[in-house]
Amino acid sequence: MMKRRQNTRRNVEMRKWQFFAGFVVFCLAAGCSTAQSMASKKVLIVYLSRTNNTKAVAEMIQKQVGGTLVALELVTPYPADYHTMVQKVVKENETGYLPPLKTKIDSIGSYDVVFVGFPTWDMQMPPPMKSFLKQYDLSSKTVIPFNTNAGYGVGSGFQTVKELCPNSNVLAGFSIQGGIERDGIYFVIKGEKAKDADIEVKKWLSKILAN
Repeated sequence: MMKRRQNTRRNVEMRKWQFFAGFVVFCLAAGCSTAQSMASKKVLIVYLSRTNNTKAVAEMIQKQVGGTLVALELVTPYPADYHTMVQKVVKENETGYLPPLKTKIDSIGSYDVVFVGFPTWDMQMPPPMKSFLKQYDLSSKTVIPFNTNAGYGVGSGFQTVKELCPNSNVLAGFSIQGGIERDGIYFVIKGEKAKDADIEVKKWLSKILAN
C-alpha cells in the first residue's frame, strides 16, 4: 500500500514536470516571453507599404507584441506606374523633399516603443518615412526598424533611422526580401513564405527584447 502511494505521488509529480516542460516549449515557439516583455509597454507600429509585404511583417510584429498598427498615407499618393514613381522618389531624394503625410497620429508622446517599417527605395529609406521621423519627436523612446526589399538589402535605411532619432534607443532592425515590383512581382509574403517570415520575426523579437 505504501509503495503504491509513493508510485502514485511520483506519477503526479512526473506529470506536473511534463506539463511544465511542454508549456515552456510552447511559449518559446509562440513567443510568450516576447509578449510578456512588452506587456507593460505602449507600442506603436508605423509602416509604409506599397506592395503589402511590409504590411505583412508589421502584422506579424503586432501579433507578437500587440500595440497600435498605423499605415502611412500621403496627401498626394505616388503614381501607380512603377517607373514614374521611381523617377519621383529619386528626385525627392536628390532635393531632400519630404512629402506631406495624410496620416496623423495623436498622443505619440504616450508610446514607449515605436516600430518603423518601410521598403527599400533607391537603396534608401522612402521619403514618406523620413517625413514621419522628422515630423514626430521620438526622443527617449525605443525605436525598432524593420524592412522589406527586392533582394538588395536595406541600403542606408537603418542608418537613417539612427540619424533621424539621435535621442532614441534604436534597436537592431529586421530585414527580409519581399516583392520585386520592377519585375511585376508584388505581394509574396504569403503561404509558406509567410510562415518562414513569421518564424524569423519571432526569433528577431526574442533576441532584441530579451533585455
